[in-house]
Amino acid sequence: MRCAIASAGAGYGDRPHWAARTEDVKNRVVGRALRILGWDARLQPYTGYGTPRRIRVLAKVLYAAPRTPADFHDQPVHDMRTMAVRGFRSFASQCAPFQRVRVVAGDQGFTVRADRSGIVDAMLEVSLPPGTHEVVLSTHPGNEVTAEVIVFDPDQPLGVVSDIDDTVMVTWLPRPLLAFWNAFVIQQSSRKVVPGMPLLYQEFARAHPHVPFVYLSTGAWNVFPVLRRFLFKNGYPDGPMLLTDWGPTNTGLFRSGMQHKLRSLELLRRTFPEMRWLLVGDDGQHDPEIYGRFCAAHPDRVAAVAIRQLTGAEQVLSHGTRRAAGHEVAPASAADASDAPDIPWVEGPDGHRLLLALRGIGML
Repeated sequence: MRCAIASAGAGYGDRPHWAARTEDVKNRVVGRALRILGWDARLQPYTGYGTPRRIRVLAKVLYAAPRTPADFHDQPVHDMRTMAVRGFRSFASQCAPFQRVRVVAGDQGFTVRADRSGIVDAMLEVSLPPGTHEVVLSTHPGNEVTAEVIVFDPDQPLGVVSDIDDTVMVTWLPRPLLAFWNAFVIQQSSRKVVPGMPLLYQEFARAHPHVPFVYLSTGAWNVFPVLRRFLFKNGYPDGPMLLTDWGPTNTGLFRSGMQHKLRSLELLRRTFPEMRWLLVGDDGQHDPEIYGRFCAAHPDRVAAVAIRQLTGAEQVLSHGTRRAAGHEVAPASAADASDAPDIPWVEGPDGHRLLLALRGIGML
């Protein structure tokens, strides 16, 4: 069987930022202590995606107590028990950096390596037909888990990229204290759905059978199980989530959410060069600017942009002013959009209004 080495981490040869080096020391010290106590690596699988010739496999390697089953982090999506726990529990884990992980996809085997945060993010050359597939991941024999990979039909002309926070789920982010409260203190089950958004996505899926949905967020991978259950519980179409890892990087104290989204959009464009995307976001953060830049750079790859307008109260709670964050970047976004005048740009306060707007431009 063919075996390849793939790596998720960028900049292994670069000297990391001091905060990243401090975090690396912490991970080595804590990891060594846990191994002395008999703890071992376990895998938390995420939903990947790909084409019939190439797939992206996503997972995270975490330490677990002795005798923890291999599938401890791989509970069924319909199990809602984690929705009733405090948010901080999603972050109460220790990653296992740079672990080698065996991946079996179809009849091919690969060896990949986690990055300094324990994230496995590997693009693998493998032949799979369109549909949902399971790949097997393991750090050693007897420690196998399965991860879903959705292979999109290459003949599908349209896809959906959707933000999560304040687009499909009310979170009142990114104001720091509220971000902390929502992420670490409240019960995960208290997260509220944005009115009308599940209906909008269901209508879109009915109007465009087999349309891929990709959920793109600056949220941490730690909350992947909770977010996936939230989407399932509220009737959102299934699809891979592209999240990020909070904390320092090789170049700074914090990761750039904008750069994460821009890189993810660019990777989707390169992976599916013939697909056009409906980009859905909100005006509480930087989605208008991000989507405006993407429209200007690749106008032939965007079918439409739909922006959910936050209420006045949400704007205040999100960034301390009643003025939409999108208004601050509107001139730049408008200039970007002027390079692509044929791209429809619709806005509305909820999914019901966006549904009517998309119908008005012939998307539904």
